[in-house]
Amino acid sequence: MDKKKNNFLKEFFKERRTVGAIRPSSQSLAKKMLENVNFKNSDVIVEFGPGTGVFTRRIIEEMNPNASLYIFELHSPFYVKLQKEFENDERIQVINDSAADVRKYLKADGKKFADVIISSLPLTNFDRKLTMRILKSAEIALKPEGKYIQFQYSLNARKLLIKIFSSISIQFTANNLPPAFVYTCKKK
Repeated sequence: MDKKKNNFLKEFFKERRTVGAIRPSSQSLAKKMLENVNFKNSDVIVEFGPGTGVFTRRIIEEMNPNASLYIFELHSPFYVKLQKEFENDERIQVINDSAADVRKYLKADGKKFADVIISSLPLTNFDRKLTMRILKSAEIALKPEGKYIQFQYSLNARKLLIKIFSSISIQFTANNLPPAFVYTCKKK
């Protein structure tokens, strides 16, 4: 096992509540998560729970030059790493706070809504009240017809997501360890 994956595994065992995976997401999962994002027309992009930044780097490659990216990472070792990696890119804010507070940060920057929210949060690791608070905050932060894209390792999140969003499509990718489901949700 390479050093990066070994460090990720150590973080998982130290902090299972906020680190929801035993290793970083695969490039296949990153591709599946981002394939339905219209980067050309997305000016405000939010990412919840980026971990080591597998999706983040792909988002930055694809996002338009005038777009803003707000990254919410609560786990301190991952936050510090991401902050250092992206500190010289003024389009990016790495935030060490709960995803439930997304609106506060958008408002502080004069942004009304996010075009898309990409989430790797381990929803099943949280209590139901916190999960619903995060999902409702995400829905409020999205523009009309905005997208919330979430991956999970099971179909358990579907029941919660359907309560918040008007439409949900689910895709499966086996090319990840463990295999994952990608939920693409639209704001009501």
